[in-house]
Amino acid sequence: MTFPKPYFIETNGIRMAVHEAGPKGGIPVLLVHGWPEIAYSWRHQMKALADAGYRAIAPDMRGYGNTGGPLGQDAVPLYDMEHLTGDLTGLLDALGIDKAIMVGHDWGGLVAWQMPLMHPSRVMANIGVNTPFIPRLDTEPIAAMRAAYGEDMYIVFFQQFGEAEKVLGKDTHRSLRFFYRRSGVTMEEYMKLPEEMRRLTLLTALQAPEDTWTGEALLTPDEFEVYAKAFEKTGWEGGINWYRNFTRNWERSENLIQRVDVPGLMISAADDIALPPAMAEGMEKYVPDLEKHIIPDCGHWTQSEKPEELNRLMLDWLKRRFPA
Repeated sequence: MTFPKPYFIETNGIRMAVHEAGPKGGIPVLLVHGWPEIAYSWRHQMKALADAGYRAIAPDMRGYGNTGGPLGQDAVPLYDMEHLTGDLTGLLDALGIDKAIMVGHDWGGLVAWQMPLMHPSRVMANIGVNTPFIPRLDTEPIAAMRAAYGEDMYIVFFQQFGEAEKVLGKDTHRSLRFFYRRSGVTMEEYMKLPEEMRRLTLLTALQAPEDTWTGEALLTPDEFEVYAKAFEKTGWEGGINWYRNFTRNWERSENLIQRVDVPGLMISAADDIALPPAMAEGMEKYVPDLEKHIIPDCGHWTQSEKPEELNRLMLDWLKRRFPA
């Protein structure tokens, strides 16, 4: 399938680029990408969903691709969870959709799992791809990450406005080549590494010679250029601003009931170092109606690494729970 061209809608103060496939009357499935991704990350899933009779909708999220977003340090709060979920409810409003099935990967998974907490009337069900439902922490998250991993852990480093953008934007093509790689290490091998090599210092690893990077290139040259053009257009600031709202999101979610009262499907990847399957243990306490699966021999980029396996698991569950 040729990836569908975007149309544009106004939502929550931004002009959002939206890609869509499948019948207009089909059950809507809203696909939410993470970092550093764009709607194109769902290209394999959109075709499978459309062929099965579902209405697949994938936006470039706030700060990304053809949507973009506000820039400057004063704009950082405009990337908090209230805005990100508000963008999605505004998208549903613009399309005349009452409820949708939410699917999220990476940061998009965090947003998707918050939708039934913050906007329960708009959600039919949730599918987490690699990203589990993570209940609100007892302690402020950045302080907890700093204590566990140190200042060079990538999320902690991202809190310095403008610094990560400078590093990643120096050579966007090289930065994306570093990220978009198949997993070069199994979870078992990773856990045997010394602790200092497991501190998630991605931007330090980025400085290493390219021929020492683990894994292999994930994308074809044509696919890679779609991502490269998108990030050269927007830069890195908007996407990184999502990370700069961890503390704000934590503070503002104090009164949210941590329970997902819609059917849930959790699909983990066996070798995702950033979001290991162990993070989904105990999810049933917060998502009572939950089915879980793990895709073997798969790293972080599940939609592209194992598209057939992901599509099969999603469609099997959807056809049982929400037949098209």
